[in-house]
Amino acid sequence: MIACCPIGAARLDTVGKPVSGVAVRISAAGEIEVRSDSAMAGYLPEAETGSVFADGWYRTGDIGHLDEDGWLHITDRLKEMIKVRGFQVAPAEVEAVLHAHPAVTDCAVFGIPDPADGEAIVAAVTGRAVPESGLIDWVGARLASYKKPRRVVFVDEIPRLPSGKVLRRVLRDRYARRAVSS
Repeated sequence: MIACCPIGAARLDTVGKPVSGVAVRISAAGEIEVRSDSAMAGYLPEAETGSVFADGWYRTGDIGHLDEDGWLHITDRLKEMIKVRGFQVAPAEVEAVLHAHPAVTDCAVFGIPDPADGEAIVAAVTGRAVPESGLIDWVGARLASYKKPRRVVFVDEIPRLPSGKVLRRVLRDRYARRAVSS
């Protein structure tokens, strides 16, 4: 256990405060790192352990931040980050902007290989059909230019696990060719 909400003081916008005996820090890349006597000893095979530990800190693979009061917020997964021209783009950041558009009911953002930029951002969107350029411009007006989707694909539904987690790999497999050829 890394963090929890105190009894009677739960907050829905955070996973809680680090529990006693657990030190939490945020790396320069925004990854949550943890040090604790109760952390796992490592992986089997042992060769895999080096990829998740750095100087005794366990790299969780989660992206997040600690607020000024010490509450831990998880905002994304490192593996889901999209690399555009060397910049890391968090799908959740682009999705939050798209969710604010009045025509968007649901959305998910994913990356596809791009020879010039490394990856291109594609947004799968449900809701009222609007011009693709309108949604791209909506994001561009609110975020850095490299965070704009290259394409918007209108879909019937966003595939999710029962927990609500977006199945980005399914979207990537299903719509990557369509997004590139459209």
